[in-house]
Amino acid sequence: MADIQTQDPVYKTDALIAEDIDAYLDIHQNKGLLRFITCGSVDDGKSTLIGRLLYDSKMIFEDQLAALEADSKRVGTQGQDIDFALLVDGLAAEREQGITIDVAYRFFATEKRKFIVADTPGHEQYTRNMVTGASTADLAVILIDARKGVLSQTRRHSFLAHLIGIRHIVLAVNKMDLVGYDQATFDEIVSDYSNFAESIGIKDFTAIPISGFKGDNIAIAPSPETPWYSGPSLIEHLETVDLGADEEQARPFRMPVQWVNRPNLDFRGFSGLISDGEIAPGDTVRIVPSGKTSTVKSIVTMDGDKDEAVAGQSVTLTLADEVDCSRGDVIAAADAPPQAADQFETTIVWMSDENLIPGRGYWLKLATQTISATVAEPKYEIDVNSLEHLAAKSLSLNSIGVAEVTTDKPIVFECYKDSKQLGGFILVDKITNATVAAGMIHFSLRRAQNVHWQPTTITRDDHSAMKNQKPALLWFTGLSGSGKSTIANVVEKKLARMNRHTFLLDGDNVRHGLNKDLGFTEADRIENIRRVGEVAKLMTDAGLIVITAFISPFRAEREMVRNMLPENEFIEVHIDTPLELAEARDVKGLYKKARSGELKNFTGIDSPYEEPEKPEIRIDTTAMTPEEAADLIIARIIP
Repeated sequence: MADIQTQDPVYKTDALIAEDIDAYLDIHQNKGLLRFITCGSVDDGKSTLIGRLLYDSKMIFEDQLAALEADSKRVGTQGQDIDFALLVDGLAAEREQGITIDVAYRFFATEKRKFIVADTPGHEQYTRNMVTGASTADLAVILIDARKGVLSQTRRHSFLAHLIGIRHIVLAVNKMDLVGYDQATFDEIVSDYSNFAESIGIKDFTAIPISGFKGDNIAIAPSPETPWYSGPSLIEHLETVDLGADEEQARPFRMPVQWVNRPNLDFRGFSGLISDGEIAPGDTVRIVPSGKTSTVKSIVTMDGDKDEAVAGQSVTLTLADEVDCSRGDVIAAADAPPQAADQFETTIVWMSDENLIPGRGYWLKLATQTISATVAEPKYEIDVNSLEHLAAKSLSLNSIGVAEVTTDKPIVFECYKDSKQLGGFILVDKITNATVAAGMIHFSLRRAQNVHWQPTTITRDDHSAMKNQKPALLWFTGLSGSGKSTIANVVEKKLARMNRHTFLLDGDNVRHGLNKDLGFTEADRIENIRRVGEVAKLMTDAGLIVITAFISPFRAEREMVRNMLPENEFIEVHIDTPLELAEARDVKGLYKKARSGELKNFTGIDSPYEEPEKPEIRIDTTAMTPEEAADLIIARIIP
């Protein structure tokens, strides 16, 4: 192992045989770990700084150094023997453009601490990648080019780092060699940044003058070039910064349940990562959201049972009682449990090229919980440069806004400032499974805690029995002019002759009253369907067979209504009519107006129609009459 820790900044590949690797791991396994990010504007020297850190901490193998030297000669380094940025900029596109696009993670270690550093991109268009890198970081190194001072992206990344909950900030004023190591320049930058930091709530930061190119104040401080600076070097600060790990252990116990461990009939445990607090056998715990209580029987790990466990450890807990507990629940301290609610005020960082659609259903993932959620129209968008609150009806790529989020059922949470694990969430598109946003919960809305289901004596089963029928929702969807309303009307007429209790909700009719305040934008169409779905659900609760005739062009909203009802009660009926045939039937003249540009957002022309992928019933209107279609539908739903 002595060969590894030499003055030579390069590890010798031949020395890294099995016994030396084991010795190296023994040295480092008990060291604390610091996760940090480097961020700032384009070409501030983030990748070069990380490369320098890896080099100075002796984390470059001999073969890596040889390849680095060859690459440096190939791309040209303006007289520098080694281009340290190439250690991190791994993508071909990054090397060609000289910029960072993706988040690059690197590991290195010193005698005092282990580190995982994320090099995040500086371009505004890759702000979402910066958020990804910052989400697990304990500290942020904000780089500033000494020649340029505090820039827009400096403010943006500082705001995001603070928003995401990073409380340790290092202001690294880089490229001091290019300004002659001038103290006045450094002091002016620190003063400008201090004014901005105070305005966004950053109470404290550490400013260090550095040169990633020359290595000044990175591994050793003070540099002879900055005799006026008496603070620590960057590595010294990273080694000694207090992360406040004890704070997590001091908080009440929390463990989101990842899975129920049931290898056999004699063992039932609940596995997960302890996010806060500590636990020991005999402690009383509460299952949230159910509220059931029990005591911890044992703490099981791969290394045997433990007498205690603390935040940051993954364990399996067995309980003294047979309580209902599953993935997504949180096992918590019985006397200080987290809250559960279904409506929140949040800050959302939008990360998708497709804009936020208020009212559309997204998957919300928080800790081990996954649930359907909708986002309301934003209260405002935040200008990260001026911190001004701007009016907004949606959020676009890299936008940051405050909006209310509603979930389908209560979720267990805590405010983000108190717990990243139970206060931070992501939103996932239900169709593409792409992550579209990251969010932070501020608080639950008061109405979420004050509104409860009122139990009633007569149930939906009673209503169904009184009408002697099984309730159902026949959801007719198709293009304008496809024949939805015509066929739906015939279906209702035939069901009435069979003494069935029905109600027909037609798309045009509801816009005269219930939805007269809505237009035909994508967001308004979603809200139109949501309202109709809620009304239809109430009607099926009354035991009715509900028939609807709506274009309902988006699969996500049809699926949203399906999820409102019990299984098998939502019956999707696709009235499948070719666009040219629907346009030929244009008795209202709508297609003509849409073609001429008089009518905007018209489905099939300038707004998409997403056909059902697996409808319960498909009606080909080119092959059957409305009467035949109605008979087919009724035969499917009435035994």
